[in-house]
Amino acid sequence: MASTPAITITVIYDNHPGDVQLQTAWGFACLVEGLEQTILFDTGGDGALLLRNMGALRIDAGQIDVVVLSHVHQDHTGGLAAFLAENADVTVYLPASFPQALKDVVLASGAEVVAVAGPTGVCAGASVTGELGTQPKEMGLLVEGPEGVLVITGCAHPGIVDIVAEARAPTGLPVDLVLGGFHLGNESAARIGAIVEALTALGVRRVAPGHCTGDLAIRLFEQAFGEDFIRIGVGSRVSVGLEVGPAATPKPRR
Repeated sequence: MASTPAITITVIYDNHPGDVQLQTAWGFACLVEGLEQTILFDTGGDGALLLRNMGALRIDAGQIDVVVLSHVHQDHTGGLAAFLAENADVTVYLPASFPQALKDVVLASGAEVVAVAGPTGVCAGASVTGELGTQPKEMGLLVEGPEGVLVITGCAHPGIVDIVAEARAPTGLPVDLVLGGFHLGNESAARIGAIVEALTALGVRRVAPGHCTGDLAIRLFEQAFGEDFIRIGVGSRVSVGLEVGPAATPKPRR
């Protein structure tokens, strides 16, 4: 793969604590920097909180070029209108199945809407999977880093294994990191163990589970991945070079 600049993912909104200056709440949003365009992935559930956390992190809404929405749930789209009030000079990529009312919110702000059905490029080095699953349909963000693909998920409703398998298909590249919500809060230890094995079989090198992954699943992923597990919370910064910021510390292998 061609050389890629350092890519940093900053968790702006999450229900897991991290930076003490930031507020936690149920939902997810993160910022991807280091590509030719800066990408906001999801917007959390509350616009005022999203903007407060961005301010505390010294993230200027005006620096963001693209918004990617993973799925329609409020805890991932609730901050959209407040963000667009600060910066409507963006392109918003969202699943084609989104209700027209939500698309109209984007259009009324003056932002551009790209309704995504299948795999779609966002900018050089970044793409979205297209709609996966059914209730709700969801898409993940794929970023090409120097060690392989970075897979960013909102809630992984279609199944984290299926999303990762889909991520590998178009590029054939290894999966360096999977970060975001894995939606395993109600799963048994046995089921989580099977998912860990499946992700390992797919060649996933590192994991950074957050949001709706569930405490048991996070603990089991930490045990399984050891030093390749990254704990994240609101305010965490994770780079493709394993340089991590507050609340994103790799754990030693047990």
